[in-house]
Amino acid sequence: MRLEAGHLVAGYGESERRIPWGELVQSAYLNRISLSEKGFYATPLIHYDRNVGQGRPFYYYAFGAAVAEVSVDTLTGEYQVDRVDILHDVGDSLNPAIDLGQVEGGFIQGMGWLTSEELKWNDAGRLISDGPATYKIPTYGDLPPVFNVKLMEGHPNSMASIYRSKAVGEPPFMLGIAVWSALRDALASMTDYAEAPRLDTPATPERVLMAAETLRAKYDAWPLKKGGE
Repeated sequence: MRLEAGHLVAGYGESERRIPWGELVQSAYLNRISLSEKGFYATPLIHYDRNVGQGRPFYYYAFGAAVAEVSVDTLTGEYQVDRVDILHDVGDSLNPAIDLGQVEGGFIQGMGWLTSEELKWNDAGRLISDGPATYKIPTYGDLPPVFNVKLMEGHPNSMASIYRSKAVGEPPFMLGIAVWSALRDALASMTDYAEAPRLDTPATPERVLMAAETLRAKYDAWPLKKGGE
């Protein structure tokens, strides 16, 4: 059975039968025959015993490194992510363009999780940051002016995964920690790195300002510094 010139062709020679594709689809629809199919990849060798805390919960691990540079105005708490450089391990990439997009998107999502996406409740316990006006997800305007992402090359997955690739949907999310680390490091520069301040997440401008004011009161630091980590 094969597709040829818009027809489904079954058999060969005198026994060959040709059905126009549109006619085949229409017939399947009228006869309630599904033409769709689905499947999934069953990861092998996965096992874990929660009672004893032993097993193999993951088939393989994905790795990545991110470096972020930020500018912080310690008079207002406002800041900007100036540059990000990422190297991420996806094994042998199945589609580099898609994988690069996944890394970029995952990083920005993680950055928002740690900097702007703040959950707030009122005294009655009702969530009040329940819409785009109050729950600040990152937007295109939050992209750093310099954003370099590269996939590690020449290191196929050592495990027998699909074409020696590695999943890339969720791991880059954690690379957003680089932005929080850079903010904390920038604040620490106010004291010539004598002390790293407490900076809770999400590191909103309000929290950055409070951390800066705490350091300024303690060290009589200069009001404006720049740093990165």
